[in-house]
Amino acid sequence: MALNPTTLSSALRVALLANPDVQSVDDVALTGLCDAIAQTVVAHIVSSAIVTVAPGIAVATTGTAAAQTGATTAPGTGVIT
Repeated sequence: MALNPTTLSSALRVALLANPDVQSVDDVALTGLCDAIAQTVVAHIVSSAIVTVAPGIAVATTGTAAAQTGATTAPGTGVIT
């Protein structure tokens, strides 16, 4: 599942409205709060997560049939975009 602030905001809103005390403040401010929290959480995860790829994962490249197969040879790291 992709990181989606809109989906997260909706889920937060549903979770908050499950509390009877919060139901009385169900308005634009609650939606704004959920949006702000969701955007902050997604931005934090995207900016600080490190993805590690293990060695031995099959890869394909361009070229002749023999050159198109192979595997990663060492751990690699990446970022979420």
